[in-house]
Amino acid sequence: MNKKLNRLAEWFERNEPKGKWVWLGSTHEAFKTFAFTPNRVTKKGCHVRDAVDLKRAMITVVFALIPAMLFGMWNIGYQHYHVVSPTLSSQLSAFSFFWHCFWFGFLRMLPLLAVSYIVGLTIEFSFAQIRHHQVNEGFLVTGFLIPMIVPVTTPLWQLAIAVAFAVIIGKEAFGGTGMNFLNPALVARAFLFFSYPTRMSGDNVWIAADLWGTDAITSATPLGLLSHSDDLSTLTSQFSPLDMFIGTIPGSTCETSVIAILLGAILLLVTGIASWRIMLSVILGGGLMGLTFNLFSTLSFQLPFYYHYLMGGFMFGAVFMATDPVTAAQTNVGKWIYGLLIGIFAVMLRVLNPAYPEGMMLAILLMNCFAPLIDHCVIARNIAKRKKRLIAHHKATVQ
Repeated sequence: MNKKLNRLAEWFERNEPKGKWVWLGSTHEAFKTFAFTPNRVTKKGCHVRDAVDLKRAMITVVFALIPAMLFGMWNIGYQHYHVVSPTLSSQLSAFSFFWHCFWFGFLRMLPLLAVSYIVGLTIEFSFAQIRHHQVNEGFLVTGFLIPMIVPVTTPLWQLAIAVAFAVIIGKEAFGGTGMNFLNPALVARAFLFFSYPTRMSGDNVWIAADLWGTDAITSATPLGLLSHSDDLSTLTSQFSPLDMFIGTIPGSTCETSVIAILLGAILLLVTGIASWRIMLSVILGGGLMGLTFNLFSTLSFQLPFYYHYLMGGFMFGAVFMATDPVTAAQTNVGKWIYGLLIGIFAVMLRVLNPAYPEGMMLAILLMNCFAPLIDHCVIARNIAKRKKRLIAHHKATVQ
């Protein structure tokens, strides 16, 4: 296969004589480097030899997302049959009921994934061809993430617009992968939230009513219940902590299962793709803010701090969104500050903003904007400390 692609390479060459399909050069290179390791090597200067390139790093993130994706597919069907046909589980064997749920969810997720990749990759390839640049690999993850963080009932045309907005405005306008300062997947979700709020919030957007339509069944999420009632018993009467930990609750398609998310986190940490400092600091920041609010009995949301980890997209955001190496802080100290502030602001928005019970998305986007400033302050402080030590050392030497 590699030999065949090499023989075809002359058809896409931009150098003289130009190939007859030179306008598809970026597309040819994208498919070739996706399937095979590039054979180009550095001839001079300092360089790092490593088998891992950007495409392999992105594929690793996709593999880390698969447990949450598979559970999300099953949960879509489970929530549907739990409301539409609550007796089905008793009529079928456990194995048959599992596949009924999974197949229903798979058929609902497949169009979302297809639209996300078709729209996003079309724009990515178009920009690469126009600019005569390599195709950016970042959308391998972004295209996978966007359907995972929206309600399953999101109309496909709205998803297509959101993906186009995220790729063009959120990334390509700044130069493509590696140049954007906002997480593109969260840009797509924010676009949907502010443009079509009835499709992104409320109690009737989380459970699919049928297989192919966009109709939904009314069913509140844990955060939705708490936004209407500050009584913890209202929440625990419908969803136990174990239910929320496993993920058998309504919510965005693949954000509900903490177990599946932690499996992905293990892969990201073992491979070194994601920063453990950011993950841990987000969790610490959220817990600290939850404990702080519990000191004030006049506030709503009087619940154990660890409930914040089990509800909404907190853990999904901490593992897969906050750790985006492009939009997160780069310095080690900056990562701790960045993560702590995300956790703090996420819980703060949940508690103090009754109109928007889920605060993770806005917290991460806010800190994406401040990440460069955090790194600048950390570096400036480090330089000042070194200058101070150098001056002190020079004075000691003179004396």
